[in-house]
Amino acid sequence: MGRALRLWLLLALAAAVTGLLALSSGSVLLQPADVLRLLLQPDASSDAQVLHALRVPRALAAFGVGGLLAVAGALMQVLLRNPLADPYVLGVSGGASVGALLAMLLVGSALAMQAGAFAGALATIVLVFALAQRDLSRLDTTARLDSAPRLLLTGVMLAALWSAVITVMLMLAPEARLRGMLFWLAGDLGGSDAGYWPLLLLALVLLLARPMARELNVLLRGTAAAQALGVPVVRLRRYVYALASLATAVAVTSGGAIGFVGLVVPHALRLLLGNDQRVLLPACALAGGTLLLLADTIARTVVAPQQLPVGVITALLGVPTFIALLLHRGGRR
Repeated sequence: MGRALRLWLLLALAAAVTGLLALSSGSVLLQPADVLRLLLQPDASSDAQVLHALRVPRALAAFGVGGLLAVAGALMQVLLRNPLADPYVLGVSGGASVGALLAMLLVGSALAMQAGAFAGALATIVLVFALAQRDLSRLDTTARLDSAPRLLLTGVMLAALWSAVITVMLMLAPEARLRGMLFWLAGDLGGSDAGYWPLLLLALVLLLARPMARELNVLLRGTAAAQALGVPVVRLRRYVYALASLATAVAVTSGGAIGFVGLVVPHALRLLLGNDQRVLLPACALAGGTLLLLADTIARTVVAPQQLPVGVITALLGVPTFIALLLHRGGRR
C-alpha cells in the first residue's frame, strides 16, 4: 500500500496543479497567486466574477466527469472481463445522446437538454438490464457460457440502434441547431454550471464501490472461481452494472459524449498498480479527473476565443497514449 499511497499523493498533486492551470487560463489571464487569493477571499471584482461564476464550476465539472468516466471504465472492464470495455459499451452514451438531441429539437433550453440526456441514459440502463436479466443471473458452469459476452452484445446492438436514430435526427435537424447538436455530441463542458454534482456523485460512487473491491478482485478470476470462493456473483454483477451505468449517465449528461478517458486511464494505471481494485478505483478517479480537466483547458484556450469540443482533445490525447501502452505492454511481454 505504500506505493499506492505515493501514487495517490502524486495524482492528487497533479490534479491540484492542473486545476490551478485551468483556473488561471482563459480569455482573461489570471496569475496563480491571484487565483488562490480570490478563492480564499472573493471580492466584487470582474476577475472574481469570472473565476467563481465560470471557471470554478466548469473545472469541478470536468474533474468530476473525468473521474466518473474512468471509474465506470474500470468497473465495466471487471464486469465484462474485457480490457477493451469502456463506459459507453452498453449503449448508455447513445441513449443519453438521443434524449439530449430530442430535447434540443423540441425545447432548446440547457436544462431540458440535461434532463433529456439523463432520461435517455436511464432508459437505456433499464432496457439493457431487462434484456440481459437472465444473463446477469447466470453463472459459469461447464454447461453454460459466461454471460458477459451476451451482455456486451446487447449493449453493442443498442448502441448501433441509437447511432442510427442520431443520424436521422441530425439529417432532419434545422441548420440553426445543427452546430450545437454536433458540438454536444463531440463533448461539451461549456454548459456545466452545476459542477458540484458530478464531483459529489464521484465521491459517492467511490464510497459505494470500496466495500466490494475485494469481491471484484476475485471476480476477475472468473464467475465459477468467484462462486466457489463464496462471492455472491449475481448480486455483485447487478450492483457493478447499476453503479457503472449511473456514473456514465451523469457523466454524459454533464459533459456530452467524451471518449477515451474510461478506456485509457484504467489501462495506464493497471500497468503501474496491477489489478487490485482497492488501489485502482481511487487512482482512476484522480487520474481521470486530471486528464479531462487538462483536456478541457486545452480545448478552451488553444484557439481562443473559440472553443473546441473537449471530446476531440481527449481523442487526440487518448489514441497515441493507448497505442503507446499497447506497444509497451507487447514489448514487455
